[in-house]
Amino acid sequence: MGLTVIEKIIRNNIGNDVKPGEIVTVNVDRVMIHDIFIPFVASKFEEMGFQKLWDPDKAVLIYDHLVPASQVDDTRHFKAGNEFVKKYGMKNIHRADGICHQLMTEAGYVKPGNIVFGTDSHTTTYGCVGAFSSGIGYTEMASILGTGTLWIRVPETIKVHITGKLPENVMAKDIILKLIGDLGADGATYKALEFSGDTIEEMSVASRMSMSNMAIEAGAKCALFTPDEKTAEYCGIVLTDKEKDLVGDDDAVYCQVMNYKAEDFVPVMACPSNVDNIKPVSELAGTKIDQVFIGSCTNGRLEDLMAAAEILKGKKVAPFVKLIVTPASRKIYREATQNGTLAVLAEAGAIITHPGCGLCCGRTGGILTDGERVVATNNRNFLGRMGTSKVEIYLASPKSAAACAVAGEIVVP
Repeated sequence: MGLTVIEKIIRNNIGNDVKPGEIVTVNVDRVMIHDIFIPFVASKFEEMGFQKLWDPDKAVLIYDHLVPASQVDDTRHFKAGNEFVKKYGMKNIHRADGICHQLMTEAGYVKPGNIVFGTDSHTTTYGCVGAFSSGIGYTEMASILGTGTLWIRVPETIKVHITGKLPENVMAKDIILKLIGDLGADGATYKALEFSGDTIEEMSVASRMSMSNMAIEAGAKCALFTPDEKTAEYCGIVLTDKEKDLVGDDDAVYCQVMNYKAEDFVPVMACPSNVDNIKPVSELAGTKIDQVFIGSCTNGRLEDLMAAAEILKGKKVAPFVKLIVTPASRKIYREATQNGTLAVLAEAGAIITHPGCGLCCGRTGGILTDGERVVATNNRNFLGRMGTSKVEIYLASPKSAAACAVAGEIVVP
């Protein structure tokens, strides 16, 4: 019997075949801790009695949610992180280089076939390069730091097969939002999403990142793309035979198969205040907005900023509307500066911020108040996510968001 991608990754890690539902202990290739959780991880690590890290080179600490500090207590997290780094010899620290999920693949920490855990639910992002990556709590993280292992239940797999050419105004964000709407917010709980089809093969790694990033919004344990030459170029590697083999076998067993034709996709938005409340943008046209946000670990990459700039070039943001743009990393910020993208966005009236999580997690840079409405490219529109509980958040692609910024209302890009 054939294997799914997640079954192959786990098999390669532990040395024997596995089946869904089986409990196994995996050897962890890399972990990521961000600034919000480091005080709790550090405290639990010492409470458990560990005196050294299992491998100081395999742990990555990233300051991104609280940078720059917007509340006095934020500095406690930085202090706790710095003390932990010094005491235990952690080698990989990023204090203001960008968003954790962008940096983990961009900086080369994650490779195809790796098993990676992070203290953030959107750790599923690294499936874009064919890695099994998932979010965990601080107790599990402390345990990994001391042992290098973690037990997991082998997930069942939902296969998502997409063929054809996407319409011009449809982006990967529209696809994953549509999928979340079809599955529901809990429709893929503790399952792996496995993407295939010629539409997927044509996608950039950045587009795949947007999709694997939001898989958690349907409850998925992970979201996996087969490594290919685009993956190899992005990761700066030559794919091994094992990495090339990370594709679902024809006779693999799936708990569900979802087939889509690319031509059928249209621009969509997730409407307040649930990520699976999906509607076509055309049905929402004319809804007045107060703010637009383009950025986050979902859509802050160069191709996202360029897509927005293409729509905004020669135009101005509508009166009384704020457009906030946040590149996902310093590298992307530099690239967008060098190719003129940020100049186009600035000329249109965008407020361009430092790389980081900021507005997406309701911290620095642009929170809203009662009665305001925002179109945003991030991953969650829960009540209170970007301001008060009376803020309405619509999730959209960068193209849709940019078009709305110009119109001052929701419009089809």
